[in-house]
Amino acid sequence: MTAPTRNEQAIRRFYDAFAQLDADTMAACYAPDASFDDEAFSLRGAREIGGMWKMLCSGTRAKGASVWKLGYRDVRADATSGQAHWDAHYLFSATGRIVDNAIDSRFTFTPEGLIATQRDSFSFWRWSRQALGAPGLLLGWSPMLRNKVRATAAAKLATFLARQP
Repeated sequence: MTAPTRNEQAIRRFYDAFAQLDADTMAACYAPDASFDDEAFSLRGAREIGGMWKMLCSGTRAKGASVWKLGYRDVRADATSGQAHWDAHYLFSATGRIVDNAIDSRFTFTPEGLIATQRDSFSFWRWSRQALGAPGLLLGWSPMLRNKVRATAAAKLATFLARQP
């Protein structure tokens, strides 16, 4: 068995921190000019990305720590890119509904081993059925609902960041 690459170690450090809801360690994994994209967020720069993780981790600690679980697997990386699969079990605070989300992440890295880009992919319709209930079941396939979720997430993050020092 070969030793993990620096970038594999970075991915494991990130998800180990996430499992513990350690947003500061997660934020430290990103380059200053990093980008992050998923079904809810499109973020640029370490402040936005770190702010998102701080918002999500603090919200989970406050309202859903008793049900929070994160597992990850299939970590692979080379000198410039990597990937992993992770599964999150959590309480979606806006509705109080339990979500089991399966996510595939793809990364690129700086020469120093920091995350330069992260793209998380998951089934928005599957997520919306769990998180939103009937509206997600009926409209989770639609761009209208996806855009509403993205706008709500962006507004929540902007409010959270405005309160940060």
